[in-house]
Amino acid sequence: MPINLRNLGIQPYESTWQDMQRFTQNRDAQSVDELWITEHPPVYTLGLNGKREHLLATGAIPVIQSDRGGQVTYHGPGQLIIYTLLDIKRLNLGIRPLVTLLEQAIIFALAEYGISASARVDAPGVYVGNKKIGSIGLRIKKNCSYHGLSINNHMDLSLFDRINTCGYSELEVTQLADLGVIISNAELALPVTHAILTALPQ
Repeated sequence: MPINLRNLGIQPYESTWQDMQRFTQNRDAQSVDELWITEHPPVYTLGLNGKREHLLATGAIPVIQSDRGGQVTYHGPGQLIIYTLLDIKRLNLGIRPLVTLLEQAIIFALAEYGISASARVDAPGVYVGNKKIGSIGLRIKKNCSYHGLSINNHMDLSLFDRINTCGYSELEVTQLADLGVIISNAELALPVTHAILTALPQ
């Protein structure tokens, strides 16, 4: 079954999240899966397990309690986000295998630019050395997934200092720009979406 790719540009987090909920609620067994490519204005989001004690000094940046898995993270301009609206029952894909698929898609894309990255069993996401470069957060409803992945591309990483990223006080972050790769989000989205589409069960 084909998958629709939607390039949304910069969109507010909250309305995009509501659109994902609505899309998932209204879909049926024949609905085509979609990947939404976007980025958000500055926002901190708490996952279902998110604890407010991990918000250290958010200042004027809004904090939104989301329904994705995971703890607290930051989204902002220059971070690539790909939301994966997939019927995982139809794809015969479990939640953990989907997380692994998304991690591997990030790793594959970074390798295209000469960046060696890896996943960790103890903390979902993608790391270059011990610094996090990619995050995964999902929600499953009606056997369908929404939310997805984010990759730090060329952004203001200092805003991660205002939180305990993913609930870890010592976790450092990195991005493609700090690793010598200067590309647009649109360019970065190409190998990531290609890796996702290639890996999904046909």
